Amino acid sequence: MSAVEESAQYARYRRDGAVLAEIGRRLEPQVSRLPVRIPGDLAAAAVAAWERDEPGDLGDLRGETHEQRGVRDQAGALALIGLAITERGTAVDGDAVLVELDVTEIAAALTAALEAR
Repeated sequence: MSAVEESAQYARYRRDGAVLAEIGRRLEPQVSRLPVRIPGDLAAAAVAAWERDEPGDLGDLRGETHEQRGVRDQAGALALIGLAITERGTAVDGDAVLVELDVTEIAAALTAALEAR
């Protein structure tokens, strides 16, 4: 569907998305990292995702489905959490890691949890 054929409803949604993005631009300088506690086994899995070398390149992603993109985005978010753990995580309470995560990393994990329900 072209922009000309887009329904009024989706045009409103597009404007809503623009407002949401502007809110995000205003919130971004106000938020920073938050300390979180991650169980050791999950922290190790995140670090492994960061350290993993994927074979080859992704190539042309135009044929990627919406679901495939979501799965790839989640894997990337996990790897970024692994990077944060590698750079600034500290072991606490025997089997947990304390790390400060960016709110975007926390949001990605929360979104994945909601989508897995």
